[in-house]
Amino acid sequence: MQRWLFLILIGLISPASAASIDQSLLQLDPEERAHQVCILKGIDDIKRSKKLRHVDRVKTSILSRAKFDGTTVVANGGAVRANNHWYQLKFTCAVTSEQMKATSFTYEVGPEIPESQWEDLGLWK
Repeated sequence: MQRWLFLILIGLISPASAASIDQSLLQLDPEERAHQVCILKGIDDIKRSKKLRHVDRVKTSILSRAKFDGTTVVANGGAVRANNHWYQLKFTCAVTSEQMKATSFTYEVGPEIPESQWEDLGLWK
């Protein structure tokens, strides 16, 4: 399943469907599952920090491929969308051994990615 499609599905599922989310996550391979739980944790943590307004998307591998070692996702070339603008994002995210929950998320927001580069990078408005 494509990451973007999975996130759309997550966005449409109510909190009452947590068991369904877990079932969906279990169908993914461990690396993809780790990326998804880190994306969800990242969106939540960045929103809470209020460093960016209206955060609604995090991508793990835009400028360079994220690395996964079984319990950690390191993304040095990720991106975050806030208020319809994309910004470079570096993060390290620790996950549980079964990759069902992100336990920590540290990040650094970089400069804005020019809209002229979005299509080449697979980004959208």
